[in-house]
Amino acid sequence: MAPTYKIAVIQLHPKPMQIEFNYSKAARFIRDAAAKGAQLAVLPEYHLTNWVPDDHQASDIYSQWEIYLNKYRALAKEQNICIVPGTIIERHEDSETKEQQLLNVAYFIDNKGEILGRYQKKNLWHPERPYLTSSTHEPHEVIETPIGPVGLLICWDLAFPEAFRELILAGAKIIIIPTFWTLSDCSPYGLSVNPRSEALFLESTIASRTFENTCAVVFVNAGGRVGSSKSNYAGLSRVAVPFLGALGDATKDSSEEGMSVVDLDMRHVEEAEANYRVRADLAREDWHYVYSRREEIGRTKL
Repeated sequence: MAPTYKIAVIQLHPKPMQIEFNYSKAARFIRDAAAKGAQLAVLPEYHLTNWVPDDHQASDIYSQWEIYLNKYRALAKEQNICIVPGTIIERHEDSETKEQQLLNVAYFIDNKGEILGRYQKKNLWHPERPYLTSSTHEPHEVIETPIGPVGLLICWDLAFPEAFRELILAGAKIIIIPTFWTLSDCSPYGLSVNPRSEALFLESTIASRTFENTCAVVFVNAGGRVGSSKSNYAGLSRVAVPFLGALGDATKDSSEEGMSVVDLDMRHVEEAEANYRVRADLAREDWHYVYSRREEIGRTKL
C-alpha cells in the first residue's frame, strides 16, 4: 500500500529584511504544523528577507545564513518534523576569484535536524541575475528522505520541464518548489490583457508538471498580509497530484498569508504512473529524446 504523508505548506508574508521577525513567525507556523501531525513543513523562497538585494543591510544579513540554517535544524529536531526552510540567501567568497557571491539555496532537513540535501537555484529570474550566482551545470540530484525520494527546485525552475525530467529520471517522486512569485512579474502588455496572468501561469504549469511527470508537486509561494486587498503577492501554495490537481484549502486559491496541512496520498502518483507510464518510457534504452541519453551520447562522442 502506498504511504500517505502529511505536509504543511506555509504561505508566509516576509517583511523586507526583518530576518528575526520572519524567522520567529515561520517557527510559530512550523510548531503549529507539527502539532497538527505534519511530517514536513515547507516555507517560501526569500522567506527570511523578502527580495530587496540593494538594501543597505543586505550584505550583513546575507552573511548570517548559517545561523538561521542551524536554527531550523534545531527546530526540526525539537518538533520531530522535516523542514524545507524555503530558500536562504548565502554570502560566500569564491575560492578562486575571491569575489563575493550570493547563492539562493534550499535545504532538506530531516526530523532529527540533519541536512539530507541542498540545492542552489539554477534558473535565475531575469532581475536576479545581476545579484545571484547560478548553479549552472551542476546536476539536479534526488534526496532520499523520510517521505521518499525528493527533488528540490526553486521558483523560476518551474518554467523548465528539463529540470523535472532530470529529477524524475533519477527517481524523484515528490518535487518541492519554494517560490517568491508575484502577480506583477508579468509584463505591462500581459497585465493589460489579463491582470491575473501569472496566477494562470502557475496554476496551469503546476498541474501540467504533476501529470507529465507522474509526480507530486509541493509548491510554496510567499503570500500577502492578511486582509490586504491590493497585494501583488500571488500565493496559491498547494500540493498538486495527478488526477486531483491542487490540494490545500487554506492557500491554494488565496494570496494571503496562511498555512494548509495536506494529506499527500502517494497512491495517486503510483496509479498515475501505472496509467501514463511516463517513467517506464524514460527508462527505456531505446528512448528517443536526447536528454534521457545525455551520458551515453557524451561517451559516444569521446
